[in-house]
Order: sequence, then C-alpha cells, then structure tokens
Amino acid sequence: MELFLYDTKAREKRLFVPIDPAHVTVYVCGPTVYDRVHIGNGLCAVVFDVLVRLLRVLYPQVTYVRNITDIEDKIITAAQINNEPWQELTERFTVAFQEDMQALYVLEPDIEPKPTHLINEIIQDIDTLITRGAAYEAEGHVLFAVSTNSDYGKLSRRTMEELLDGARVEVAPYKRDPKDFVLWKPSSTDQPGWDSPWGVGRPGWHIECSTMIRTHLGPNIDIHGAGTDLIFPHNENELAQGTSVEDGAQYVNYWMHNGMLNMGGQKMAKSVGNVVTIADLRQRYPGEVIRYALLTGHYRQSLLWSDQLLQQASQSIASLYRVLRYANEIVGDESSTATDFRAAPLSQIPKEVLDPLRDDLHTPIALAELHALAKKIQASSNRSKVIELRDQFLAGAWLLGLFNVSVSQFFQPQDDVIETSTIEELIDSRNEARRNKDFARADEIRDFLASKGIELEDARNGTRWSRR
Repeated sequence: MELFLYDTKAREKRLFVPIDPAHVTVYVCGPTVYDRVHIGNGLCAVVFDVLVRLLRVLYPQVTYVRNITDIEDKIITAAQINNEPWQELTERFTVAFQEDMQALYVLEPDIEPKPTHLINEIIQDIDTLITRGAAYEAEGHVLFAVSTNSDYGKLSRRTMEELLDGARVEVAPYKRDPKDFVLWKPSSTDQPGWDSPWGVGRPGWHIECSTMIRTHLGPNIDIHGAGTDLIFPHNENELAQGTSVEDGAQYVNYWMHNGMLNMGGQKMAKSVGNVVTIADLRQRYPGEVIRYALLTGHYRQSLLWSDQLLQQASQSIASLYRVLRYANEIVGDESSTATDFRAAPLSQIPKEVLDPLRDDLHTPIALAELHALAKKIQASSNRSKVIELRDQFLAGAWLLGLFNVSVSQFFQPQDDVIETSTIEELIDSRNEARRNKDFARADEIRDFLASKGIELEDARNGTRWSRR
C-alpha cells in the first residue's frame, strides 16, 4: 500500500520507499528540557505520533527514536538562574515533558536517548570527523569545516549570504570560516564538562542528534522529523556531520518538518512573550481536546491557535463521543475505546480515514471522514451493522490518537468548572444555530456542555441548564 510524504530536501511529495521494507527507522528531534514545553512542541509530537501509528499499520516493524536534549547552554543558564544543579533541572523538566505527552496520548518512543548518556560515542564521532579532515581543533574547541562538505546548504536551500548571516551569531577568531560550527566546546569550572582529547568540555547541540541517530539507528535512516524552525542551522548541520562521518552515508532519506503555530498573527516565541505551555492548556482543556485541535490543520501549514479553535475542538470531539455512546448502547458494550483497536488488521481500518493519511498525513480530511462515518452509525439501528461501523470508527480513531477513554469517563463531570457566563453564551449560540437550522452545530454545543457536566433542557419558555 503506497505512502506519500513531503520531503523537505526534495521540496516535493515522494513515494515512501524504506531502506528495509521489514524495518522502518524514524528519528524526531525532542525538546531541550530547561522549562515546561509549549504547545508548539506538542504539535511536533502529535504529528509524528500519527506518522508512527500509520507506519506501524503499514510495515511489520518500526523503530521510533525521539531524543531529550539534557545538556545545552540554555540548560546551564536556567540552572544558574534557579540556583539548582543542572541535573536536577533536566530531570524535573524531563518528567514534566513526559507527563504532557501522556496527557496528549502521544505513544512513548521505542528509544528516548539523552546526550549525557552518549558522551563517549559523541567524542568518538568528533574524533572520526577530525581524522577524515571534516573537523579541526582550535583553542579548546572542535569545529566542523563547512568547506569540506560540498552539499552544505542543500537541505535549507540557503544562499552563501544567508549561510553567513546564520553563522554570525557564533563568529569567533578561532574559526577558519565564519560558517564553521562547534562540535565540542570547553567548559569552565562552574559548567558541566567531560574529559576529552581536547580538554574538559561538552558537546555542541548539532553533534548530539547525529550521534544519537548513528548509535541507535545506524548511519542511514528512513525519516527524520522536526519543526521548520530547526531546518537551519540544526538539521543542516546534522546532515553535514552525518554524511561526512563515513563514505557513502546518506544520513536521512526523507526529511519531514511540521509548520509553526500562529498566535494571532505572530509565530509563538519566548522573545514575543506569547508562549503557551501544554501544562497551562491542560488546566482548561482535556488532553484529547488539545490533540484534536492540533490535528485540524495540515501539519506543514501554519495553524492559527486560539481559544476558539479549542472550543470548536471540544464541541467536535464531544459530538463524536455522543455517537460512540449511541453505538455502545446498541452493541451493549460501554467500555470500548480506540486503544482496544491498536492492533486492528489493515482491513478493519476505514479506507476513508486511511487514504488521506497515506497522502502526506492529511489529518483534516481524515477527521472529516471520521465525522462522516459517525453519521453512518447514527443512521443505523441494525446491531450487526452498528458493530461493524463502530469497530471501523474506533480503528480509524486509533490512527489519529483519539477516543482513548470510555464514553462514561468522557462525559463525567470535569474538575474545572465552566463559568456561568460562558454557559449562557454557548446556549445563545446554540439557539441561534437552531433558528438557522444548523442542527449539527447545535448538537456540538450541547455535547460540549455535556462533556463539562452541563445538562440542557429545552422548554417552551427557553432552554434551562443544570450542573450534574
């Protein structure tokens, strides 16, 4: 069954042909753990979680590696500001990241490496690059010599001027070329450091990912994922290292990058002050709602992130859970979740949901097809037909990482109490939708309120509501 993925380096969708059809290898850049992760990190994690789920349906074995960067200058700075050991800071935020991923129903990677666990391997790779003439030592630093890699810049498609602009932040007198980047840097007595042939120091960020890939997946892998903000310089530098460390190494066959979140016309960034953490969002919305919202846009496009998007996601997923409740009542099974269908045969997964995912992970179309399947369930009262459709519904939902809790758990009262003013505004919106004969929208609002423990009763003199 064919799968097409957009390759950033080729700038086109390509038929996916794995190096080994029996074993697909995937690496995704994980977070640098010096603070709570933001929703942009969540987007990357959810996108590639869907990809890995899809690959596991299509291929017999998939090894998925997502790293955690636990040594980097931002970590050192944050630990100094907090006046705490850097190891304690990274451990605390590693646990927090893992909790956030569990809340978004992101499956655990097969391997979750950390650079500090691979210092010897990093030193060996740097030494190999020096031996091969691709790197050099200067004043306690080791730098990659960009001029030795004729393909440098082809991933990001940057001009020489742009490459120089990107390098200026690290211009130093010990560099032979301003574009050269650090593989190893010296550490002062108050900074973490390890013994090396070049003195006590620590690895540069770029070599960490290259070594983690090489150690756990080999010199050539199928897919490398990250956000578009990492294409240059990080992924570009990774590629230069990965192809220089041995003859014939391709490093990555398919480069995939997700787009950025748009926060009201601006890209989310700490410098702008519009960063939204997953932890903050979890205080107001269930993780499954956040995940649904992230899937509503195509992964390569910018997604406009807002409370309105989250409210719409809440209403949409509540309407789907309502259909699942209807199906379960007919079937006589109230506890089924999509998790029960994680090992469903390919034949059970609805083609309507599978096909858009095979076309470069088009999750918005897949979600729309899931809603179309829900309508088919609602239109049937035949038990055997409902069983067939419900099982397809749940098998397709598993690919998207949805329907992870039972119907009763979803509709139980939430700990976060929805404000009275918000309830009344939503009731007004529902009444307007009913007047306009937009009954699907009216049902979504009812289902959303039900998910928050709010029951509606339509009477002659208006709509009454009560908390369960």
